[in-house]
Formats: sequence, C-alpha cells, structure tokens
Amino acid sequence: MLLFEETFFQKKIWGLNTHQIHMLVLQRGPEVQIILLTCLFCFCPLRMGPVLMLWLAVCVSGSWAVDRGNFKTCDQSTFCKRQRALKPGQSPYRALLETLELTNTKLTLQLINDNNKVRLLLELYRLQGNMTRVKINELKPLKPRFEVPDVLINDPPTELSLLSQDENGMVLSLGADSQRLIVSAKPFRLDIMEGREVLLSLNSRGLLAFEHLRILEDGMWEETFKSHTDSKPNGPTSISLDFSLPGVEHVYGIPEHADTLKLKTTDGGEPYRLYNLDVFQYELFNPMALYGAIPVMLSHSPQRTMGLFWLNAAETWVDISSNTAGKTVFGQMLDYVQGSSETPQTDVRWISESGIIDVFIMLGPTPTDVFAQYASLTGTQAFPPLAALAYHQCRWNYNDQEDVAAVDQGFDQHDIPYDFIWLDIEHADGKRYFTWDPHKFPQPKEMLQGLEDKRRKMVAIVDPHIKVDNSYKIHSEIRSRGFYIKNKDGGDYEGWCWPGNSGYPDFTNPEMRAWWASMFAYDQYEGSRENLYTWNDMNEPSVFNGPEVTMHKDAVHGNWEHRDLHNIYGLYVQMATAEGLIQRSGGVERPFVLTRAFFAGSQRYGAVWTGDNAAEWDHLKITIPMCLSLGLVGVSFCGADVGGFFKSPSPELLVRWYQTGAYQPFFRAHAHLDTPRREPWLFGPENTALIREAVRQRYALLPYWYQLFYHAHRTGQPVMRYSLWVEYPQDTATFSMDDQFLLGENLLVHPVTEEGARGVTAYLPGNGEVWFDVHTFQKHNGGQNLYIPVTMSSIPVFQRGGSIIPRKVRVRRSSSCMEHDPYTLYVALSPKRFAQGELYIDDGHTFSYEKQKEFIYRRLAFANNTLSSRNLAPGSQFTTLSWIEKIVILGASKPSKVTLKMPDGKESQLEFDFDASMSVLTLRKPGVNAGVDWTVVLQ
Repeated sequence: MLLFEETFFQKKIWGLNTHQIHMLVLQRGPEVQIILLTCLFCFCPLRMGPVLMLWLAVCVSGSWAVDRGNFKTCDQSTFCKRQRALKPGQSPYRALLETLELTNTKLTLQLINDNNKVRLLLELYRLQGNMTRVKINELKPLKPRFEVPDVLINDPPTELSLLSQDENGMVLSLGADSQRLIVSAKPFRLDIMEGREVLLSLNSRGLLAFEHLRILEDGMWEETFKSHTDSKPNGPTSISLDFSLPGVEHVYGIPEHADTLKLKTTDGGEPYRLYNLDVFQYELFNPMALYGAIPVMLSHSPQRTMGLFWLNAAETWVDISSNTAGKTVFGQMLDYVQGSSETPQTDVRWISESGIIDVFIMLGPTPTDVFAQYASLTGTQAFPPLAALAYHQCRWNYNDQEDVAAVDQGFDQHDIPYDFIWLDIEHADGKRYFTWDPHKFPQPKEMLQGLEDKRRKMVAIVDPHIKVDNSYKIHSEIRSRGFYIKNKDGGDYEGWCWPGNSGYPDFTNPEMRAWWASMFAYDQYEGSRENLYTWNDMNEPSVFNGPEVTMHKDAVHGNWEHRDLHNIYGLYVQMATAEGLIQRSGGVERPFVLTRAFFAGSQRYGAVWTGDNAAEWDHLKITIPMCLSLGLVGVSFCGADVGGFFKSPSPELLVRWYQTGAYQPFFRAHAHLDTPRREPWLFGPENTALIREAVRQRYALLPYWYQLFYHAHRTGQPVMRYSLWVEYPQDTATFSMDDQFLLGENLLVHPVTEEGARGVTAYLPGNGEVWFDVHTFQKHNGGQNLYIPVTMSSIPVFQRGGSIIPRKVRVRRSSSCMEHDPYTLYVALSPKRFAQGELYIDDGHTFSYEKQKEFIYRRLAFANNTLSSRNLAPGSQFTTLSWIEKIVILGASKPSKVTLKMPDGKESQLEFDFDASMSVLTLRKPGVNAGVDWTVVLQ
C-alpha cells in the first residue's frame, strides 16, 4: 500500500486519462500491476473500468510489445505530413547570382522562393579533409532560428575558389582530385563532381522547403496528439532538403533503430524517425524512433564511401528511395544480362521540425576517410578505463548491501570474473538521486570499500528527473538557482517519472551543467568513493505523462523551445556527468558514464546501450546491426542487455547471449525488476561452465580490446566493424550482411544466434588470404562461405592471417587483478609468412597517457622468420611489470632452433613445441619485459 500511495497518489492519479494510467501501470511488473489496478478500481471504478478491460486484453494476448499508438506516425506529425506531401518536381527556389559574396574560405548567396518571395541565405564552406558544409537560413528571420551548439569540436575551413560564372550559375573548385561544386541558379541546385562523375546532388528533386517564421496565422499553430496540445508559439518552422547519390545502392547509419544495418527504402511506408523517446519494449525491423538520434548517413559503393551529417537537434524524419528498390533478384540479373544502362541511385530526404539547414558532406573516398572526417567534426570515442571493457553485472535492482555482497561472493565461488556491479533506481532514498536508501544501503562507503578490496567497482544510476520535494537538497538548489526547464507559461516544468512529480534540470544551460558536475564531488555525493561510477538513464527525457512519453515541445530552455533541441538533451546530461567524474579526481581519472539517450558527439563522453530489449532470439540478433550502425557514426562503446531486459531467457538463449556479448564492446547483463534472478550460476552447472568460458574469453582478450579503443580514440575508426565493406570495400556480396562482424581488422566473429543451431555459415573475406579458428587453430582460406558445425560451447571466431594479437590468458577475478600478468602473443601468418600487430599498455585508468605521455606503444612484426618488438612512441615513458610468457605462431614451419636476441647483444635459446598436424609453433617463456625491444629468430 505504501508503494501505491507514493507512486500514484503523489502523481495525482485522478488527473490522468485512460492512456496515461495505462502507461504508468505498464512500467511495473505483472504482480504489482494487478495490485495497483485492483486498488485503483476500488477508488475509481468508473475511471478504471476501461483500463482493466485493456489490461485484460493485453494479458490474454500475451503481448508486451510497444503500443504504437503512444508514438506519432509521419501523418500524425503535421510538419512531416506537410513536407511529405510535397512531391519531386520543379523547385520554386532560385539563386540570386548578383548577391554572390566570396572570400577565400566562404561563399554566400541569396536564394528566393518565387512563390512567396521569401529570401534565404546560402553559405558554402570547403573544409579541411575533403568536406563541404552547406548552411541555409532565412535571410531576415523575425527572430533567430536555433543552430546546434556544443557538438562540433572543429570545422576548419580551407580555400574555396571560383573557377567560372555565367548567368546560369557558377563552378567552384573543391581542391582534391579535380572536385568541383556546381551551383545552378534556376532552379537552385548543387552538384559535386569529380572529373565527369557526379558524386552528389542537392535539391535535384526540388524538395528544398523552408517554412519561414511569420506573424500569427489561423489553422497552422496548435497541434494536438491524444490529450496533449502543442501551442507552437512560433508557428510552422520546418525545413526539408533532398540529396541524390548516383551509383549508390547501399546506405547505412542514422541510428537508433532496431533494424537491419543496411537502411531500407521508405517508399509507401514510414520514414525513419530521429526523435529520442522512451520506447517500452521496442519492436524490431521498423523505422520507429528509439532512445538516441545521430543524424549521420553513410553511402557506400565499390567506388566510393561518403557521408552526410545533418546537424539538427529537432524531430527529424528521413525518407530513402532507390531506383533499384523492389526489383527481384531475377530482375536485377536480367538488367545485367541485357546490359541495362540504368545507373543505380539512392535519393535521401531530410525533414526537421525547426532550426536551420546545416549539412556536412563528407566526400571520403574510403570508409576510413569518412570515419576520420566525421571524427574531425565531432570528436572521437572517449578512451574508457580498462575495467569498463570487462564484464558488468546489473539488474533492476540488487535489493540491499547484503544482496550486493552475496552476488559478489557468488562470482568468486563460481570462478567467474567481473569488474562492475550496478545499482538501479531502488538504491536511492525514495528515488532521490545522489542519495542512498538508509535502510537498504546504510553504509555505502563500506560496501564500496569491500568491492575495492577485491579491485572491483560499482555503477549507480543518476537520472535527470528530480523529485519535487522541498526537503531534498538537489531539488531545492536547482529551484533556487532557476536551473529547471520552464513550461510555456514561465513556471518550472514538471512531469511524472520514477520519483513521482519531478522537475527537469535545463542541461542546455552551461551553469546548470557546471553545478551538476560539482554534485559528484566526494563531499557532495554522500557515500561515494573513487570506485563508484554513473549511469544516466531516462534522459531522452522520459516524462510518463508527457506527449509520446517525453517532454512537451513548447517547454522552454532560456531563449529556445524544447522542440529545437530535444535530441541533444541526453548528450548534455552525459556531458555534465562525465565532467563531474573527472572533476572529483582533480582531472586525474578517466570517467565511465553510460547513457541511454545520445546525439552526434555523445561518443566523447562514454558508452551507450540499446535500451529495453527482450529475452527473445530476434532481439539477440538485432544487437549486431544496432551496434554496428552506431560504430559507423562514431559511437564504438555500444552494447545490449545480455539476456534481454524484459521476459526470461531460456538457458540456451542466455548462454548464446553471453557468447555474443563477450565479443561486443559494452558487455553487461541486465534484467527487469519482475524477472526471475539470472546470475550466471542459476541455470545449472553445465550452463554456468559455458557462461564462465565466454566471460573468460572476454578477459583474455582485454589487451586487444584496450588497444582497439585506443585506436578509436586516436583516429575515429570503429572498434566493432561491419565484416567486409569497411575492410574490403569492393566486395559487393556482403554489403547487406549483418550477422557477423570484425573486431578491429583482425578478429572475425560470427555468433550463434539461432535457437537450436547445429551449424552456422560464416563468410571469410579476402581472396588469397587465410583465417585461423582461434579455438582449434585450423586454417581456412579467405573468399569462401564456411559451414561450421556448432555445439553449445561454440563461439565461431577467426584470426586474420597476417596479424598478431596479444592476450592475457591468466584470467583472474577482475581486470585490475590482471594488471601485471604476462602476455601471450598469437601470431597468425599470412600466406606470404608475414604478420604484424601492436601492443598498447598504460596505467588503465588515468589521463597520464595523454598529459604525461605515460604509455607503451609497440609494433610487433614477423617477417623473414624473425619476430620483433619495436617502440612506436619514442617520446612516451611508462614501465610495466608484465612480460611475454608465450608466443604461439599459427601457420608455422618447424625450426631447428629459436633464438631470443636483446639490444645489448645478449642471446638465449628458447624452448618450443611444434604441432605438425596444425602447423602451430609454441615458444615458451621468452621472459622478456613487454615494454622493451627484442627479437626472436627462427632457424
């Protein structure tokens, strides 16, 4: 009854409509739902009758999937419906060439809409690194239109020159490879060309549309969705622009959607939607919006990779069409046989509710180039502490300190390593974040110290909705400082979330972010210690009684409406939290912050996960394309709830999910409050052993994972890569494959994601290359589909011939316990008997690698029967106690002797074993420090 009073009466249940009551009850588990509905029916029988009927229907049908009626379609989003009603044709816009102004880095030109005579201002920039920026705004808006701040870290312009001009338009030089930008005047159109080839066209279908700010008109202002009214005080302000990509059939990106990696055409269906939303148990294989939005799309063909970055934080819809869509395989073959001259083309249209057009065209030409171009604009993946790449154990919720201690002990008793245990919302005092429940967690520092004694850590949730309670310090300070988001009438915006009636801090305000960061100081966040890290959930933001379970668009952030910046709110929450974790250590320690909502640039602040999935096989499968899609647009640190958040997995599904998650960047098990406990040892000894082995494989590979994240941080290259087109961009057969992936360049993973599978077929890329099964060392030729029989212990993983991968095979209770353990080097020889790799080592948790250059970075190379280690960073300084314990050479021949040579001239003979049946040479105990130069010669 206490739960009932706190959760519902404080939320003024009698003020809710049927749908809102349904949504609030839906957030609870079945047993709690029955109690709540029974109590509510007793108090309000007339109100609750329809809800009970609805709930009975849900229970009878067994459906716990998303209620699509809670979320808008394009037709229900009036700006999308208006814009989509415009069909391709003659554009009303023309360029006024007489208004041209050109500097050495920038072109400005006015455009006019011949229908309404409204003028726009076009700005063109050529940016360093083979990029072009196009901005379009009103020439003289009634008030400023929102331009997205805090996302770009750099946009360096470079020289832009005019080649020619006449009454029809002009030609500009883009520098590299004879690239030109052609501006056509009537109708207005841009074409980027390289030689005689058109790479991209803008407004070629005439779908540029810019709803200008205007004086109040009837009929186009207020918009209603269900019981919610959007006052739209600035009226219709949407924008739209089309892009055509000749020669392109495959486009990727624009996460987050629970869909295939290759984006589908949207003709005759819904566009892809980008609008951060709290979606309850999302459906798969549709373009509905989810928790995050990154408006970046990559196009790929055998000839070129390009990218489009649409810098707009308002609700956005993306339409995709193709002239090859809908053709059967036979039809495509017939075109080929008949020599059809039709060039494939993909057309993309972006539609946003407000703001300006600000688009970055990344011209590649390779996938690596596009990754670097995007990283130069928005930054690279934050370099996480090493422990964050290990295994995380979570559920909603571990009950109390005794429960935490028991789970911690359970991992030791069953010899399963883990690094982080997590606490969800129930750990706080009445869901007042930055506090601890005094009865369940009365001694948080002692609990954290107990974990630290085992070199383990904890994550506690801190959500951005603040309980409205005058006795709660966080709320009182935010209110007194005026840091809450305001409603349209000027009062503090309030909505309902887990604590009940809640206020929402305005994280777009830098003063609010600075204050929030200060709350993580050890003298402010009572009970916190150095090994406590943070999880930002519900930061879309989630508002249970708001339209589409989020904030009203006419809420106010300073001078801007929420509609203008909705998709960037979650980024600001994570930004402020990460800064708080850095500041509390005096700038010494790297933070770890997990977020659910994200935007372009979120990669700079931590990790993301794919939200509230379900314990179903299809949800396991979709984790691969969802994380691959995020990796393509800068977010490498991605994972999914192992085992599924909702429902209860079968033992087989749970084991397969651990085996998959062990090879995905963020590796965390998580479960809903009302699911049975599912710690790894609760499914019988056989399944415990299988899970233990999957987790141990993750820990053995931590040196490789850490090295990949160091590269991602330095270069922007994704950690988890699509299996071929990033590394083998001309292999068209794999452009639509998303059931396998590469980790870096050298590990190919094909998880088992089918129930009852007895085999999988993996595609091993690269004609003339070889791949080695990491478990058996069996060698396989590249350029083939390989059928692999599997059992429940199978995790098909292959090391690329020509690579060297470091491991630490002495797995201990946590990654920190393995800090000084020795390395084993796995050297997989190419057909030309060559291999190379790297070894990166630092302290694993501070910024010293960056500030004091304290790290080891070495090149490992095998050629001419010689394996060597050489320093790649002569200016760095760091010492390690780790040494090289063993070297395993795959695809080797038997030597007569093996000699270790040191720079000082000392030599020693190494013991070795040779397995002739598998051509595997094992060198035992070289005993050399991992941070020094050395050479091993096979004779």
